[in-house]
Amino acid sequence: MAATPPWKTTIIVSTSLQNHDTYRMLNSQQHRIRCSDRVGSGAFIFPLSGTAFLLVEPQDLPEPLEESVLIETIQKFVRVHRNCFVLLHAPFNGKKELETLALIQHRLFGSNLRILPVRNHADVVKAMLTIAKATSKPHVDSIRDRMSRARAHIIESSPVWEMLRDIL
Repeated sequence: MAATPPWKTTIIVSTSLQNHDTYRMLNSQQHRIRCSDRVGSGAFIFPLSGTAFLLVEPQDLPEPLEESVLIETIQKFVRVHRNCFVLLHAPFNGKKELETLALIQHRLFGSNLRILPVRNHADVVKAMLTIAKATSKPHVDSIRDRMSRARAHIIESSPVWEMLRDIL
């Protein structure tokens, strides 16, 4: 059986991230990367899967958090991107990181935003690629098909269905 080639995709990256380790890691995996100053600072857009990621680094966390332009930036990001994630880069779980996470969750509760705390740049890349791959064609169709077959198998082998068949 032949090995499947590594998954490659197109990524639009904020020009603010051109010298970032995450950019270099994605580039070394030979993804098609296009830099743009039209996407928000810190953004990674995966157009083939319709997902967008906003990287929030510890140095981006202002004091005090409540008066932050960070929340405004995230709110704008959520308005623009339907399927969006904030990658909260927190190398450790300090008080400031937990307060930031709580503040973002509180302010954006009920929106379509998902928050992923990540520890390092490798986690950032892994999270983005896993989500982007799972939500891109043909992978999303394959996942949906496997889920449908699994559900059908569970229903067919369910003792409840056997009891209903016996009754009828």
